[in-house]
Amino acid sequence: MQIVSDRGADLSKEQFKDLDIHFVPLKITLEGKTYLGGDDLSSEEFYRLLEETQAFPTTSQPSPGDFAELYRKLAQVDPEILSIHISSGLSGTLESAKLGAAMVPEAKVHIFDTKTLSCPEGWQVEAAAKAVKAGWPLDRIYSLLESIREKAEGMFTLNDLRYLIHGGRISHLKGLLASLLNIKPVIGVDHQSGKYISLVQEVTLKRAIKKMVELAGKLYPEGTQLRVQPLHGFNPAAVELVIQTFKEHYDCVFEAVTPVAPVLGAHTGPSLVGFAVAPMEIFRPLES
Repeated sequence: MQIVSDRGADLSKEQFKDLDIHFVPLKITLEGKTYLGGDDLSSEEFYRLLEETQAFPTTSQPSPGDFAELYRKLAQVDPEILSIHISSGLSGTLESAKLGAAMVPEAKVHIFDTKTLSCPEGWQVEAAAKAVKAGWPLDRIYSLLESIREKAEGMFTLNDLRYLIHGGRISHLKGLLASLLNIKPVIGVDHQSGKYISLVQEVTLKRAIKKMVELAGKLYPEGTQLRVQPLHGFNPAAVELVIQTFKEHYDCVFEAVTPVAPVLGAHTGPSLVGFAVAPMEIFRPLES
């Protein structure tokens, strides 16, 4: 079985190492130039470019033909493919994958909606790749992915709302009011719809970060060991505060700080800071 995903899945370089994952790129256009996000444009270079321009980037999902081309190529090696993607509530990528799979009858493509993005999506892709490597059957892999999808959370906040407004993630009026009132929203992803939801609002970034961590801790029974992956656009001071706040209150296993992928950062900008969190115990079966 082979694993396919998209560049909406964030993991550190160390986590991607030694994992056999095939990616369909999502395209980013900035100042008239189009990049294959994650393939020919690193996160570091992307955020540097954002700092140098007043223009807003735009993104486009892979076409069904892009998926069909990859599935056809992979089917020559092994027709069984597990294709794991960014939430269907946030992107049309999953629908493109379904249409692409229908164009390649020689491939047996199983498509999984993560109902999320960034590191929570990345954790599902990572788990599937490790499970395939360990020889797990498909039904057991699905059970693990469903458990991670149910129990993992992603939250973020940000100073600058312009990118969310431009990308249509929040209305212009709401964004303008929030900016005028200096509001820092804490944003998550709804597990049912797979769409962004506003969890709470604070008036400083520091308070928003502390509230995010507090909300995360309340999701799980007291004493639960947490797996935490801090993430940010280009906001190192804020991501350090995320780490310190978790350390002060919870028993955590930290993954490496991860820059948000360009295809996601195009809609959130460099000020974003957040994390993925889940009970460590759900990943234990992969260690045996």
